[in-house]
Amino acid sequence: MITELGHFALILAFLVAAVQAVVPLVGAQKRWPGWMAVAEPAATAQFFLTAVSFAALTYAFVVSDFSLRLVVLNSHSAKPMLYKITGVWGNHEGSMLLWVLIVTLFGASVAWFGGNLPPGLKARVLSVQAMIGVAFFAFILFTSNPFLRMSVPPFDGQDLNPLLQDPGLAFHPPFLYLGYVGLSMTFSFAIAALIEGRVDAAWGRWVRPYTLAAWMFLTVGIGLGSWWAYYELGWGGFWFWDPVENASFMPWLIAAALLHSAVVVEKRESLKSWTILLAIIAFGFSMVGAFITRSGIITSVHAFATDPERGMFLLLILAVFMLGGLTMFAARANAMQAKGVFAPVSREGVLVINNILLGVSAFVVFVGTIWPLVSEMAFDRKLSVGAPFFNMAFTPFMVLLGLILPVGAMLPWKRANLRRVVKPLRGAFILSLAIGALAFAMQTGRSALGPVGLFLAAWLISGALVDLWSRTARAENRFARLRRLPRADWGKAMAHGGLGVTIAGIAAMMAWEAEDIRVVQVGESFEVAGFTLTLDEVRRLEGPNYDATQGIVTLAKDGQEISTMYPEKRVYPVAKMPTTEAALDNGFLRDVYVVIGDPQNNGGWAMRTYYKPLANWIWGGAILMAIGGLLSLSDRRYRVAAGARRAVPGGVPAE
Repeated sequence: MITELGHFALILAFLVAAVQAVVPLVGAQKRWPGWMAVAEPAATAQFFLTAVSFAALTYAFVVSDFSLRLVVLNSHSAKPMLYKITGVWGNHEGSMLLWVLIVTLFGASVAWFGGNLPPGLKARVLSVQAMIGVAFFAFILFTSNPFLRMSVPPFDGQDLNPLLQDPGLAFHPPFLYLGYVGLSMTFSFAIAALIEGRVDAAWGRWVRPYTLAAWMFLTVGIGLGSWWAYYELGWGGFWFWDPVENASFMPWLIAAALLHSAVVVEKRESLKSWTILLAIIAFGFSMVGAFITRSGIITSVHAFATDPERGMFLLLILAVFMLGGLTMFAARANAMQAKGVFAPVSREGVLVINNILLGVSAFVVFVGTIWPLVSEMAFDRKLSVGAPFFNMAFTPFMVLLGLILPVGAMLPWKRANLRRVVKPLRGAFILSLAIGALAFAMQTGRSALGPVGLFLAAWLISGALVDLWSRTARAENRFARLRRLPRADWGKAMAHGGLGVTIAGIAAMMAWEAEDIRVVQVGESFEVAGFTLTLDEVRRLEGPNYDATQGIVTLAKDGQEISTMYPEKRVYPVAKMPTTEAALDNGFLRDVYVVIGDPQNNGGWAMRTYYKPLANWIWGGAILMAIGGLLSLSDRRYRVAAGARRAVPGGVPAE
């Protein structure tokens, strides 16, 4: 009964979305207040109906309702409760229901918190958001219905992919979808602005919170996915340049560019056309991610579906929204006339360079991701584009971006005296150079990646601190003034500093990690990077839904025991699939990472050990960036009216 209710609520939400997509848009065009007013209750109803549907599916997983096909394919009665719940979105159909729930949530947030929006703009934004909802409701109901029944329910289910039965990956998809779908909101604002033929400072302020929220959620989602890959897959890496990883990274880069260009629109009413274009492209990249993971064109642990029919449906959605948006942009771009004039040496000028570097970086990742598919389809040649290409082609743009960020953050608007701005940063630059030189002096016969990375990281972190301190220059009590700075200033500094922390972790891990692979007898000790590891015992364990081989490894340094580590190799009998559970001894400056493998003919055990300097700085930096985004989002200026909108010549008068 409950699952039927969920299915019925999903159909009703589809119908409400169709009404919301048409009626308010016509009302805004005809200036009919009654028709425009339909948007808000429709957006709220659409969200609550979808929430009921999602709750019904969750209930089916929690109680192990094996009359539902999706539960049979992705759950098991012996599975821990956490993974029964997260199994709801650990599959294609359930993940798409979560996706559309978030689409409706963002639409409802405009209805609930968009009281400062002009009625006409609000109606158009909610209509465009409903159009996106209609497309995905249709996709779910016609190709990916999560409420299909089994004619003969089995006694038990087939279990969830064991690799997904992990806390890191359990919460990775919801955050990633909040980021992906958050960009649909910026797309809706962009299309609404094109329909009106007007973009001004108020529009820039209205669109920034949604861009910031999407970027923040993407940061958390990507960080969780990277962390999961690091400790769960057993290969010791944090990023593989997998197509699905790239599919989330490209929207993150474009969202960062959009966030910075929206600042220019808000402050100076410049870069209007470019900002609108970025808003369209950002959502396009999030749609590319959905297509890659659900079309069957790639094979990946991250991929959900292998059905070409679903892939064609998603490709059609992508084509309709992107071609429609870009066509409208081409037709109305002339109405987006920039007002603010600025010199090349100014904050606007640096933000333009920032946008170019981020845009080109995203394009490089896109080409590297899509080229093997193009090569196979067009030239019948199988190619593999891996880490060497991405590291060589992508890294220089990030180095340039890191170099200009501290300077750009301190430049004034319109025009600037570069010498005056750089003067306070001389100490930060010297400190950063000294750290890089120290790292270079301490290494022998290694690449320059480590020293350069640490220099860049120190430059970003110290530059962010100098930027904050410089904002208190005219205050009598500088520390009191520092506490009273707007949260957006603190958020910007923390995000830039967090990027520096992440760069430090990446550079140190890639330049100075140590790896050891050997066969170890029980009771044998060996040395790795100054640490002594002893395999004390290997035992068999039985988990709630798996069998495991667990090693007991003592970690010591200079004769002092540090910790006991428990690497495991698990086998899930229902799924008939093994997984690797690495053991980590985490430290502020390093990780020691141990993986146990299969037994060998001589009675020993295969073991891999890694020493990873500054490993946790990678995810610590991501957390700092996300906190920075949250601080900026909580700034009071985002919670008050953006002010009256000024008409642009040739545009539609304000409602």
